[in-house]
Amino acid sequence: MHEHLQFESEQTKMAAEKNEIKLIGAWNSPFVMRPRIALNLKGVAYEMLQEKVGQKSDLLLNSNPVYKKIPVLIHNGKPICESMNIVEYIDETWSSNRASILPSDSYNRAIARFWTAYVDDKIPNTNRKLRTLSKQSEETEVEAEKLTAALQSLEEAFQKCSKGKSFFGGDDIGYLDIAFGSHLAWIKAVEKIVEIKFLDKKKIPSLVAWSERFCAHEAVKEVMPEADNLVEFIKARLSASYAK
Repeated sequence: MHEHLQFESEQTKMAAEKNEIKLIGAWNSPFVMRPRIALNLKGVAYEMLQEKVGQKSDLLLNSNPVYKKIPVLIHNGKPICESMNIVEYIDETWSSNRASILPSDSYNRAIARFWTAYVDDKIPNTNRKLRTLSKQSEETEVEAEKLTAALQSLEEAFQKCSKGKSFFGGDDIGYLDIAFGSHLAWIKAVEKIVEIKFLDKKKIPSLVAWSERFCAHEAVKEVMPEADNLVEFIKARLSASYAK
């Protein structure tokens, strides 16, 4: 009997080791949020390995020697890099856990990837610039106009992609929802920093309503950082850089 229990224990341990999932990232990174949301959607348990600000762990450098960036998903000792590449890996690896994150139709899949590329081209760099600028400056106005234009384009994209449903992906969160939704907390933080309202119900009503549904989703709300915490993070980073 004792030997039987020991055998079962060893089997359980081996099964857990065969499906070891770790994610190297940081709480404030929109790109790390993407695989976290995907894992939550699929109901997959994982261990979060937080990187320290301004440092790169040996694990990160060994796991992503090319770009040396987060996030990195480590599945059974094998690293997978780049946020949306990881999302696709999660979607395929745990395909039976839930409906597909990527659209099943090839045309809709191509459209989702197109708009995801648009998001990554327009949103992150503009956000990074705005959060380090003063409230009133010519550069702030230029960058604010860029972000406003991008959001207007995404408003139109939402109306076409959603087909009247709650999310870009239809009835539930999909590929493009994850790609764009991961930046919402930073957009809200930038609003506080430069005192400009970007998520304006009068200008982009569909997108604002979508953002509220996205942030309230069970797979999202536990990993979405508070805008105030991001503002404090930026203030601390700027203070530290000025002190050098």
